[in-house]
Amino acid sequence: MTVGDAREVYFRDNGFSLAGYTDNWVKLKLGPIPIAFPNTDARKAAVKLHDLHHVATGYATTWTGEAEIGAWEIGAGCGTYYAAWVLNLSALGLGMWHSPRRILRAFARGRRSKSLYDRVFGEEMLAWKVGELRTKLALDQPAVPTTVGDVIALAAWLKVSVLLGLLMLSPLVIGIWLIAR
Repeated sequence: MTVGDAREVYFRDNGFSLAGYTDNWVKLKLGPIPIAFPNTDARKAAVKLHDLHHVATGYATTWTGEAEIGAWEIGAGCGTYYAAWVLNLSALGLGMWHSPRRILRAFARGRRSKSLYDRVFGEEMLAWKVGELRTKLALDQPAVPTTVGDVIALAAWLKVSVLLGLLMLSPLVIGIWLIAR
């Protein structure tokens, strides 16, 4: 199967479409609570590659699956795709609350893989075979047990994730504090 065909299946199975690459807002649900955030140009560029990572890795688009692929992408590296770093660090931190073992395994797998974030998305990628994509990302290699080095590296990235979370929440906390005064 080509990557393009596999991405079409991925879109269909998850209710996605190409419009997600051009929409101005990203809409998610946290249980019954809708969440929306701007679909910046930086995110639009990263999500095209992120979706191909879903195709290659098989991680789901559930909250746990997004945390897993976030951990995998942090482990494999996000290059100069800063939106990917921010979104993946957020997912990594949240995933550690509910699925720490799965997040560690995904992160360790990423450390042994490569990501597409070392290039710009091109339509020619859709003509690759899925097996070829998996080979390019070193996902065709046998699983290797998690090491102490993986745990130490994940702990370091979790510190960055917590700092990022605090930075992102600080305007809200300051606003509440100012109103409460």
